Amino acid sequence: LSFQVLENGNYEIGIHIADVSHYLQEGTILDDEAYNRATSVYLVDRVVPMLPEVLSNFACSLRPHEEKYTFSAVFQLNNKAEILDSWFGRTVIYSDQRFAYEEAQQIIETKSDVIPQDISITGSEYKVPKPIVDATLKLDELAKILRSKRMKNGAISFDKVEVKFNLNEEAEPIGVYFKVSKDANHLIEEFMLLANRKVAEFIGKQKKTFIYRVHDEPNDDKLFGLQNLISKFGYKLDLRNKKDISKSLNQLMQDVNGKKEQNLIDTLAIRTMSKASYSTENIGHYGLAFDYYSHFTSPIRRYPDVMVHRLLQYYLDGGKSADEEVYEEKCNHSSNMEGLATHAERDSIKYMQVKYMQDHKDEEFLGVISGVTEWGIYVEIIENKCEGMVRIREIRDDYYTFDDKQYALVGEVSKNIIQLGDEVYVKVKNADLVKKQLDFHYLRKKE
Repeated sequence: LSFQVLENGNYEIGIHIADVSHYLQEGTILDDEAYNRATSVYLVDRVVPMLPEVLSNFACSLRPHEEKYTFSAVFQLNNKAEILDSWFGRTVIYSDQRFAYEEAQQIIETKSDVIPQDISITGSEYKVPKPIVDATLKLDELAKILRSKRMKNGAISFDKVEVKFNLNEEAEPIGVYFKVSKDANHLIEEFMLLANRKVAEFIGKQKKTFIYRVHDEPNDDKLFGLQNLISKFGYKLDLRNKKDISKSLNQLMQDVNGKKEQNLIDTLAIRTMSKASYSTENIGHYGLAFDYYSHFTSPIRRYPDVMVHRLLQYYLDGGKSADEEVYEEKCNHSSNMEGLATHAERDSIKYMQVKYMQDHKDEEFLGVISGVTEWGIYVEIIENKCEGMVRIREIRDDYYTFDDKQYALVGEVSKNIIQLGDEVYVKVKNADLVKKQLDFHYLRKKE
């Protein structure tokens, strides 16, 4: 990001993205391979990159104090974060400072220029120059206004907790921790969203073939299913109209924040959403509440962004509308490859969770019941989000049957109810790395 206060008191803010299309020329073997991969894949212990390392980590990496080729979206904003002017084009940048998110977060939280040693990417404490501190704080302020406008327009805020692992030398998991988005993450996110939205709008209004990131409205049946499930925890959704749905989904996200059932409900809510995909047909983006949206900001790891850069430059040079059929096919390929990558990433996390639990077979864990079926219950462990299954016949204190109305197991004799959201103690019975499955022993309900 670049930041400048203009003479008229407004701000010039630039979003500068590595110009991958400068190096990745159409019709080359390199381009064919990048298109086939279509995306980088982020597994727990490694990244399978879309581009060779010489590009992704060197030529296209926007390292500080080096001149770099970029594709930029530059905006003039006022104090209310209203966009007064915009410009798109190829640039060369020279960056003054690189921050880790934690370092920028430190500036935002403390308003101070000192970065302590424990979070510094340099390994020692240092001071940040005043203009950079001021720019960071102003960018944060503007990002918060942009975010709140987006929420008012009906955007949905899914800040799902990410499961991360501490790995040893052999890439074995020795610890689990969670990554949560903070102000510094949101700051970057809002300006990336701004660039993506405005690039899409700029071409979309010219009615030329373009690659959009689209997201359909949620399916009614899935919403009623979610409503049903969350009512077991005492929450409800307002399903009367589109605006209310997104508002009440946001309210739900706030209400469950920090609760034992948060991860379960976040996951269920995300599952009710349609899948975002790439298309030349613009139906808008429901989750972000944007009429126009595209992917412009990550060409190092996503091929659609490379295509967006190429099309944008072609149209800036006065090119006619590109062949829609050709690009629709490329969109479908990119969406399919993204789906495969997402599955691989989830499987990788699941695999590491099972591997981690293998080494903790003798321990008791407290979990939340995250699913109830006729063959048993699924339990998600609170401290590490690992999920496993307890078979119904192995709950020994009674003979249980499944009640599908209540999402519960009911004891024949005791009438004891084990239902969604209950906290129970479990132990690992079996950890199957091949199937990526955990089986638990049921110990007891938490009193």
